[in-house]
Amino acid sequence: MKPETAEWVEKAEGDFRTARRELFAPDSPNYDAVCFHTQQCAEKYFKIMLVGRPRRGHEHQAIRRTGPDRM
Repeated sequence: MKPETAEWVEKAEGDFRTARRELFAPDSPNYDAVCFHTQQCAEKYFKIMLVGRPRRGHEHQAIRRTGPDRM
């Protein structure tokens, strides 16, 4: 695994641990925080998939068309 990939995996797992810890908090769990950290974890794993695989030219264009600035 590339060092950059390992760093993103560690960050994603940290978000997952935080979400899980908050979800199972015995007194008044913060569900907003659970949702936020779960979403962050998913985004980081998605980034790992995008960065880690070889792309062809037309795939770059498709990713740019579906980016947040196009929503």
